[in-house]
Amino acid sequence: MNAERHTTHQKIALITGANKGIGRGAAEQLAALGMTVLVGARDPRRGEEAAAALRAAGGEAHAVTLDVTDPGSVAETAKQVAERFGHLDVLINNAGITGSGQVSPEDAFDQLPSTVDLDMVRAVFETNVFGVIAVTNAMLPLLRRSPAARIVNVSSHAASLTLSSDPDGPFAALLPSAAYSPSKSALTALTVQYANELRKDGILVNAVAPGYVDTDSNNHTGFLTVAQGAAVLVRLATLGADGPTAGFFGEEGPLPW
Repeated sequence: MNAERHTTHQKIALITGANKGIGRGAAEQLAALGMTVLVGARDPRRGEEAAAALRAAGGEAHAVTLDVTDPGSVAETAKQVAERFGHLDVLINNAGITGSGQVSPEDAFDQLPSTVDLDMVRAVFETNVFGVIAVTNAMLPLLRRSPAARIVNVSSHAASLTLSSDPDGPFAALLPSAAYSPSKSALTALTVQYANELRKDGILVNAVAPGYVDTDSNNHTGFLTVAQGAAVLVRLATLGADGPTAGFFGEEGPLPW
């Protein structure tokens, strides 16, 4: 593959956790816009199946075996992207876990703060927070080679302390969460810090809340389609030079912290 051609003409996007759900939805939309999409997935077979489906639909896509909690896997992915494409234009940190498996939020009793298992909290933060730091830092040298790099961190409305603390608000009926929700709050905080550091380099960094999307992670209790949830990721991944940075957005616009 001609790396020079890609450097000059082709935008490259890496999406973690892109073999299904919102990540895959974003991959489909970015491929349709003409980007070369790197489908990050822990399972090589699932990643290749997703990439093959994108190619069958007319997109340019490649599977990348990536476990965001494995430093060796992260380093190997950065090496592969550097060798094959020479740069990266878009990084969407989408890989995430709830910690509770495939249950609807109102059934996630194992997230209750007073009885939560600390090992579960550590595991959630390992993927949802530390994994984002690991992948972002590994990809930054490649993102710096892009004239208009964009980083999108996939958070959640549950990350909003303003919304979560309102006893009459939309989250009042949900069970308190000591793992997933705080991990996403940490991710939005982290997003602001990266945005502040990278602002001078023209790299825009934002957090997004896709909304309550019908996916495995909530046992398909969500009411938004994957395409609807992915749209805000794509919008933030394709911002112009005058676009926002250090923001937290849902499809409805800016969200309260």
